[in-house]
Amino acid sequence: MLEAFLATLSPMMVMFSCIIIGFVVYKLKILPENTPSVLSKLEVNIFLPALVLSSFIRNCTVESIFAQSSVLLYGCIALVISLSMGIPLSYLFSKERNERNIYSYSLVIANCGFLGNAMASQVLGAEGLYLYILFYMPASACIYTWGMRMLIPEGKGQKKSIFKSLLNPSFVSMILGLALGLCGFGKIMPDFASTVLNNLAACMGPVAMLLTGVVIAQYDVLRLLKNKKVYFAAALRLLILPAIIVAVLWLLGADKLTLTLALFCFGSALGLNTVVFPAAYGGDTHTGASMAMISHVGAVISIPVLYALLMIL
Repeated sequence: MLEAFLATLSPMMVMFSCIIIGFVVYKLKILPENTPSVLSKLEVNIFLPALVLSSFIRNCTVESIFAQSSVLLYGCIALVISLSMGIPLSYLFSKERNERNIYSYSLVIANCGFLGNAMASQVLGAEGLYLYILFYMPASACIYTWGMRMLIPEGKGQKKSIFKSLLNPSFVSMILGLALGLCGFGKIMPDFASTVLNNLAACMGPVAMLLTGVVIAQYDVLRLLKNKKVYFAAALRLLILPAIIVAVLWLLGADKLTLTLALFCFGSALGLNTVVFPAAYGGDTHTGASMAMISHVGAVISIPVLYALLMIL
């Protein structure tokens, strides 16, 4: 159990250290004011797509798709469970619609992209990362359809159609990587192209956590810490909801690897989308920033503890 705990604590401490570095250097004004925008664009348009492409091109084959079809099925089931719990629970946090939508999104969707990918890559390796991305494909589709509609404040902008919402770099790279992998492109891809993708992919985790620290540094930390409701939301997100999802999948016969994928996907911290999307449309971002700060600190311990408990099942 201790070995499993340390196996996840080490990468979590690396990620948390990057958050602290991002927070400090932005507070010291070493970085320019537009740093959050620049880092966010690098993540969304370059680093995360490179990670997805690299993983799918290398590991996605016709044989693996058929062999791992259950992973995608369990990902769909986990998302349905999360939606069925998260949406009703959000009504406990706020009567105001826009704020309730933020809680609804946060209780359904964790930071499965930035933090989840980084954890899967560090703990499970390249093949495990591919399975993880396959597992959270349903959640990714949910983020850019239902999720975007939740996070854009009412009356603040025209909401995109479902099809246009899916035309984003992350989801497109997933489909492109799937196609290239199934076509066997990984076997003929030049070494330099593979190296470029791998090097860019390696930047995803650290830069994502630097971005988290920079985003939090823009706010009054003491004010963020005073939002008592966020502590309850973080406890649900980090402990109770992932434990229920993992337990249900276990009862349905999922193996330990699939349960680990579910933990990393739905037990990650609350993400930055609750800051990014409302900010883009002039909505309030303090609740999202408070969630990001408190939950990322909590995740340093919650993920290793839950992972260690899972390993002794």
